[in-house]
Parts: sequence; C-alpha cells; structure tokens
Amino acid sequence: MKLRSLIVTSVVVAAGFVSGCASYYKVTEPGENKVYFTDKIDRKDSGAVTFKDAATQKEITLQGSEVEKITKEQFDTGKAQAAAMPAMPPTTRP
Repeated sequence: MKLRSLIVTSVVVAAGFVSGCASYYKVTEPGENKVYFTDKIDRKDSGAVTFKDAATQKEITLQGSEVEKITKEQFDTGKAQAAAMPAMPPTTRP
C-alpha cells in the first residue's frame, strides 16, 4: 500500500509540475508596432529572438524586439485578438 501511495503522489506532483511550468510571452517589434504571442522564445547570441507566432503558426525571427512574460489569460486573449485582425498592407509615404 505504501508503494501505491508513493506512485500516486509522484504522478500527481509530476502532472502539476508539467502543467504549471508553461511560460507565455508577448513580443513587440518596436519600429513596426507589431505584437506577437508565443509560449517559447529562443534567444540567439546575436541578440535576435526566434519563436512561433501563436496566431499564425509562422516562425518569426526579430533582431530588435521587446519580450514581456505574460499570464495564460493575457496570452489567450492576445492570440485571439491577433488572429481576428486582418493583415494590414504596408503604408507608403509620398
């Protein structure tokens, strides 16, 4: 019975550890005012960051960016809003 209790406790602790360790990020491209949402950031030695945009599922690499850790609720809301926004064509200046 002790062994079974130990196994159950281990499984519960492991499940809590796995589900509680998720991180969420808001990545802003300052010059473009473009915002991305992701759950994984890969920082390069050059200072660039690479990640998969949660709204489009595209791999993005930005040389200059602002990365902010956010809550799951902020991530879900931001991802939904980003997916609902139509792509804006680049603006041209006269």
